[in-house]
Amino acid sequence: MTVQNGKDLLVKIDLTGNGNFETIAGLRATRVSFNAESVDVTSLESQGGWRELLGGAGVKSAAVSGSGVFRDAASDARAREIFFNGETPDFQIVIPDFGIMTGAFQVTSLEYGGTHDGEATYEISLASAGQLVFIAL
Repeated sequence: MTVQNGKDLLVKIDLTGNGNFETIAGLRATRVSFNAESVDVTSLESQGGWRELLGGAGVKSAAVSGSGVFRDAASDARAREIFFNGETPDFQIVIPDFGIMTGAFQVTSLEYGGTHDGEATYEISLASAGQLVFIAL
């Protein structure tokens, strides 16, 4: 993978439930993490006393977070709606030169802030809420 612009890592939200994905407006910084819990199957018979893990077991998850400046756009309104209604619609996460991940996410945190002499800002956190589909680029 070659060096990429951070602005090319996109978080897109399904505005209508029909696969109409739009980039969440105003994001300045984004972060994606993939996680897989391990299942320890170590026993007295484990060779050399080394830990053994059960392959293919455990829970997989993805977390996405971002921060940016507030904009009164359709994506902002949809993010608020998803949070307050407890919905888990599809999102698309575009990771440049890596792939596109699509699937259900829950908005687990939505924060707004600002100072008297600056712009309004927000932070959003998403947690995967089902199987994700990954398409390599």
